[in-house]
Amino acid sequence: MAFLKIENYRKSFGSTEVLKGVSFELEKGQVLAIIGSSGGGKTTLLRCINFLETADEGRLYLNGELLFDAGEEKSRRTRDEDIRKKRLHFGLVFQQFNLFPQYSVLGNVTLARRLLDRQLVSDKKRELVASGMRGKALKSELALYAAELEKRTNAESLALIERVGLSDKLNAYPCELSGGQCQRVAIARALALTPDVLCFDEPTSALDPELTGEVLSVIRGLKSGDRTMIVVTHEMEFARKVADKVIFISDGVIEEEGTPEEVFGAPKSQKTVAFLSRSAKEEEA
Repeated sequence: MAFLKIENYRKSFGSTEVLKGVSFELEKGQVLAIIGSSGGGKTTLLRCINFLETADEGRLYLNGELLFDAGEEKSRRTRDEDIRKKRLHFGLVFQQFNLFPQYSVLGNVTLARRLLDRQLVSDKKRELVASGMRGKALKSELALYAAELEKRTNAESLALIERVGLSDKLNAYPCELSGGQCQRVAIARALALTPDVLCFDEPTSALDPELTGEVLSVIRGLKSGDRTMIVVTHEMEFARKVADKVIFISDGVIEEEGTPEEVFGAPKSQKTVAFLSRSAKEEEA
């Protein structure tokens, strides 16, 4: 059974149909590269998978569980809390970093975890109160639990920052970092909540060419047997070397799908051939 299954995703904005029935499967630990021209639907697909947009039709299965069914969503009012819980399964690294300028590197990476820790403390309090605990015993138990969460959050955040090579920038602010460094902070932040699927939306498009390599190197280093990733990218060589599966999207549909060897080495669709030819010429220029 596929770890991630997207079934017949459709999405329109007004009269413009952006996704026209996109379906694919991904095994646990695989890296999927999504390629295609601007306006083809790549980013919309990624945003729908991450619950930043809601697909008009389709289903999403994660690890065998039906996580989203457009038909059911239309028949009931989905609470914000439910959407937030679903988003926790996915991490997204944006094109433009989207770091909080008022927080340091450490603050940006730990922020989401600290908000989640607060919720966990609230849940723990309800659990303890339901069991009959009150007064000083309750306060003491909650304080101990909160301290344990904070210790774990700090330790894991520091490890992530070290992993992306920014241990010497813990207290630096986004305005003091290069674009490549900001994107590495964004990657560490996305990893902080240990998502089941880590997604990247054109992670190098906002970077100067000399900074692209450092970010791609970090993403390449994240590849492992248990980390599932989806990368929307215009870096064809990166997709060829790192991806286990490649999807070429054109005009809202999957025009071609296969291994890097199949898509890049022996494409079947004329649209794929034309796109790869244009990409090669742009890289040469």
